[in-house]
Amino acid sequence: KTGEKLVAILRGFIFFGLSFIIVFPIFQEISLAFRDPLDLNNKLVNWIPENFSLFNVKISIILLNYWKALWNNVKVSTISTVCQLFATSLAGYALSRLKFKGSNIIFWLLMLTLIVPPQAVSLSRTFYLGLFEKLLGHTLKLKGTGKTIVFYITSLTGQGIRAALFIFLFRQFFRGIPVELEESAQIDGAGVVRTFISVMLPNARGVITTVALFAFVWQWNDVYYTSMYEVSGDTYPMLTAKLVTMSERVAALILQPQYVNIVKTIGEGITKNALFTETLLNTAALLIMTPLLIAYLFVQRLFIEGVERSGIVG
Repeated sequence: KTGEKLVAILRGFIFFGLSFIIVFPIFQEISLAFRDPLDLNNKLVNWIPENFSLFNVKISIILLNYWKALWNNVKVSTISTVCQLFATSLAGYALSRLKFKGSNIIFWLLMLTLIVPPQAVSLSRTFYLGLFEKLLGHTLKLKGTGKTIVFYITSLTGQGIRAALFIFLFRQFFRGIPVELEESAQIDGAGVVRTFISVMLPNARGVITTVALFAFVWQWNDVYYTSMYEVSGDTYPMLTAKLVTMSERVAALILQPQYVNIVKTIGEGITKNALFTETLLNTAALLIMTPLLIAYLFVQRLFIEGVERSGIVG
């Protein structure tokens, strides 16, 4: 009994430590977001702001072009997620049920792509897009501000962000479904496509939710491919791309006439104050993260179920 109590105490200590590591940065971002700029130089203010203010939130919204960028992020992430689900579910079903010569080799080659950094395949992706430009017409330029079609093409062809992982999840899930369900459908006259749509997919709600959540979040937080494909810009802002360049635009905004009184009150050197810039960056990160946290509250049950049944750990 003493040993069991010690194990329980150790387990609780570990869980408490992990929870603190995860929750503490969020609490810190909330504290900074609603802190008045006057408190930046106040050494007595640590966690709880002495003066609450929405100033940081308002400035971050302007710097991010938040509402337009939010809509762009939602649109791109949603369409890319649907394309990812279509391509990876088909590939996962084919690799789990439709056995053919070399299928295992293809699967393991797909798994190897998980350890290849995206920078290593950037050149091949450029040639890949160039081929599509030739097929779709020389006048169509896939790269450039607002050319989000590049995300949809790569997702539909199995080249989306971490597509190999999603294929693995679907493959593991479909392998766990009894073969008798497919045999019954075949006896009733259903072909491969009808079996996949009417039998396999309805039983895969959990893994579909898991893959959709991962695909949506990774596309939402993507910076590398957004920069590589030159998608984001002033005319078509994306949240994470705006966050990367945000510190460069802080001084230009704060020095505008409507903020003169604030600059005089806090100090003329506020635009060079690293803590002020860091506060705005933390506030912007919180604004970007909030829609994802809200969305997760509605799908957490299906997400946990999908993780358990697909075999992913960690």
